[in-house]
Amino acid sequence: MDDSARSAGYRELKTRALELGFDLFGVADVIPLRDTFLLEPATRDRFPLAISLGKRLSDAVLDDIRDHPTTLYFHHYRQTNYFLDRGALLVADHIQERGFRSLAIAASQIIDWEGQRAHVSHKHVGRAAGLGWFGRNNLLVNPELGSRFRLVTVLTDMPLEPDAPLERGCGDCRECIAQCPAGAIKEAREDFDHRACYEKLKDFRKKGYTSQFICGICVRDCRGPKA
Repeated sequence: MDDSARSAGYRELKTRALELGFDLFGVADVIPLRDTFLLEPATRDRFPLAISLGKRLSDAVLDDIRDHPTTLYFHHYRQTNYFLDRGALLVADHIQERGFRSLAIAASQIIDWEGQRAHVSHKHVGRAAGLGWFGRNNLLVNPELGSRFRLVTVLTDMPLEPDAPLERGCGDCRECIAQCPAGAIKEAREDFDHRACYEKLKDFRKKGYTSQFICGICVRDCRGPKA
């Protein structure tokens, strides 16, 4: 398939995704990432590309968070995951109807609890698809939305023109460092303290704030780099 056909397929798929209510769309070359996927090799190796789809979170729900996750955020988190999974299924069906392989990956489904890993890292796919960069908060940061969104992934062999990663960073913004209740966020993203973050999530759950390991504070405070 020539470049014009790949571009046309990209535009058609993006239009479909936006019609479904997604706010972010990008295509990633995932061949360099496939060894990190927790999928059977025979399944994993069928898919050279991935579509990264994002949904913006509610500002009102996030702004209601103070020093711990709220029941409003917990409900919103679950409903957003439902939207993402349903939308990814429809995008995957759209691709399959055109004669190509597709596989929708759940937005939030931990496979390796000790390593806190899913079938696919949505944020790594999102970065490869040009939707953002890794911030100090260890989340993907989008130029317009900050970290106030969630992602889902559709793997495919449909010929599409992949996007390029964004070569950007958080600049002088350090809002998330000051507000992190676990002290897990450091100056360098590579120094993010995964264990401290996870222990705080367990503490929130133990206190009954939610029944899931979520926080939302660094999501709340990341609106993207300041101008």
